[in-house]
Amino acid sequence: MKLEAITWQRMAERLAGHLDAPPPEGGAWQRVGVDGAPAAGTGVLAGELAEALRQRGRSALVVAAGGFLRPASLRFEFGRQDVDAYLGGWYDTGALWREVFAPTDPDGSGRVLPDLWDPVTDRATRSPYVELPAGGVLIVHGPLLLGQWFPFDLSVHISLSQGALARRTPPADHWTLPAFARYARETDPASAADAHVRADDPRHPAWTGLRPA
Repeated sequence: MKLEAITWQRMAERLAGHLDAPPPEGGAWQRVGVDGAPAAGTGVLAGELAEALRQRGRSALVVAAGGFLRPASLRFEFGRQDVDAYLGGWYDTGALWREVFAPTDPDGSGRVLPDLWDPVTDRATRSPYVELPAGGVLIVHGPLLLGQWFPFDLSVHISLSQGALARRTPPADHWTLPAFARYARETDPASAADAHVRADDPRHPAWTGLRPA
């Protein structure tokens, strides 16, 4: 796999240009997924992309998958370090479909819920809905996004080598490392995504560029 050294800002500008060429028809919303383990810092690229789009006159909304965790009673039903539960039961994919993706369908309202559940307080966030104007771009970032059939118009996977992932994951969360190894093996997000980024050193990412459709 050939990788090109690039900055996050330049990468975001390239992605924004791709979303603009050609522009969506009829004011349709576009959906972008930035996938990667928490240690990959997906929010950095998501934020840079949102800024690059706004500079082009496009509205953009960033939604973190971490705001759609299930309540602790469901996440920890089989223990606090159950790999199967983490892969299939921690994130409320139904709520993401209902509150984030459905409003940006062609016949949607554009009213997106930015988050649902606070894992620290283990309570609903009660955040207000955000109006994403027609023609805007929804950017969802976080782990385990690919292989869920989410309707992304553009997807980016940020990966780390096993060693870098272990170094940049807090020791208390090392039990999740087998989950990401399984995700890489079973879903192959590096190949499934439209672009693959390697970010062992977050200051010096490299990527494949956008693969041909």
